[in-house]
Amino acid sequence: MATDTTTHPAADERLKTESFGARLMKRPELGAIAGVILVTVFFVLTADPAMFTLSGIVNFMTPAAQLGILAIGAALLMVGGEFDLSIGSMVAFAGLFFGAATVAVGLPLLLAIPLTFLFAAAVGAVNGTIVIRSGLPSFIVTLAFLFILRGLSLVGLKAVTGGSTQLRGVRDATEGDPLAPFFSGDAFGPVFAWAADRGVIETFGNGTPKVPGLPVEIVWFVALAAVATWLLLRTPAGNWIFAAGGDTLAATNSGVPVRRVKIALFMLTACCAALVAIITVMDAGSTDARRGFQKEFEAIIAAVIGGCLLTGGYGSAVGAFFGAIIFGMVVIGLGYTSFDQDWFQVFLGGMLLIAVLFNNAIRKRVTGER
Repeated sequence: MATDTTTHPAADERLKTESFGARLMKRPELGAIAGVILVTVFFVLTADPAMFTLSGIVNFMTPAAQLGILAIGAALLMVGGEFDLSIGSMVAFAGLFFGAATVAVGLPLLLAIPLTFLFAAAVGAVNGTIVIRSGLPSFIVTLAFLFILRGLSLVGLKAVTGGSTQLRGVRDATEGDPLAPFFSGDAFGPVFAWAADRGVIETFGNGTPKVPGLPVEIVWFVALAAVATWLLLRTPAGNWIFAAGGDTLAATNSGVPVRRVKIALFMLTACCAALVAIITVMDAGSTDARRGFQKEFEAIIAAVIGGCLLTGGYGSAVGAFFGAIIFGMVVIGLGYTSFDQDWFQVFLGGMLLIAVLFNNAIRKRVTGER
């Protein structure tokens, strides 16, 4: 009786296709999106319904946007394999520079804003250069700059104001400047007025809309998230960032300019802090030495909640976007409930721990580790 001795070649693993569920589980922003859904459900069940009116949404999206701008910069840097613990202090330091440029020197925004970004980028370049050339962990170098920049903010403000740690008069100095509406106040006012006239959004008794426009920080937040996502996923620079954070030696041997990429990411992170400084200083009309206090930790936590691995090479700007929204919803949303707002600190630690455990499980799934 003849037997079939024909052998069939094993299927090439490169030709295997993953299911939608498997691909979804590998997305870094999955945990943050799930977190937004869970937090939303929680507040729908426990909070005053006013939280989810248009004014309530704008109320929690405003702090989320300010933190989110920092978190997106921190996320890109973490994907590149580094940390920046000085970004909170940079908000105060850049605010000092911007306030002094507009109030003490009298520069128009056309000059003051670009100079503030250049100044922040220079400090970020110093941070990155020290990390790269010394070989020290970025955690240590930027922790040192956290204290250096905070101290310089105190000293600088006292020098500019003659002894005060707060510089006022920014609103008066920038009033009427054509660039002011791009960095303070509300955007799309006519659209909101049109919607109010037609009863689409809530109005006061005199017919004026309860929400006169979209705060500009939200516009910057959404735009920055979109640009950062495009940069990471659709450009060679994005591939360089992932490669630099995943395996520095392999990336260098493949021709990736790792040093330049990392220094550029430090500069970008510092510029994100400068953007937050400009927006908050113009909105408040003043700056002080405590501006941005502890925001470096919240930004990094938002990035971790958004899927960034502490080891680098993995993460997304979209995840940081949703991570920041979770922060905004909780810090403001607790005020709509009967819970003590001090529970926010408990939530902060809990979300960080859960995010790290979840991201670690995803990393093992992606890499095949046991």
